This record gives sequence, structure tokens and C-alpha cells, in this order.
Amino acid sequence: MGVRGMDTDGARERVIEALRAVPGVLDVAPSDASRVAVDYDPTEATAMDLIRALRRIGFLAGME
Repeated sequence: MGVRGMDTDGARERVIEALRAVPGVLDVAPSDASRVAVDYDPTEATAMDLIRALRRIGFLAGME
């Protein structure tokens, strides 16, 4: 998924923590300063759950 504003180590860590806190998320791996790969169980979480988790902490995100 694409994430705006994930251009510092601190921001990247906040994004990872927020996504890992979503029930059903199995793994989170940033691929660069604007994208992160999220492995999640679709029976427990939706793409919108992931996007909302990031919006709550001030990041804009969307599926690519």
C-alpha cells in the first residue's frame, strides 16, 4: 500500500506499529519511503481497516 509522509525512521516505525496493532495483520514490511507491504488475514481485517489505522495517526494511505 502507498503511504505518504513515511520518509523518516520515526515515521516508518509509527506506521509499522499502527499496522501491526490491527487485528489480523501478520507481517508489515516497508519497501521504500512511500510503500509498505502488509500481509493480513482478510477474514479479520480489510484494506480499509489498514487505511483507517494510518489515518488515525496522521498518514494518508491507499491501496496500490
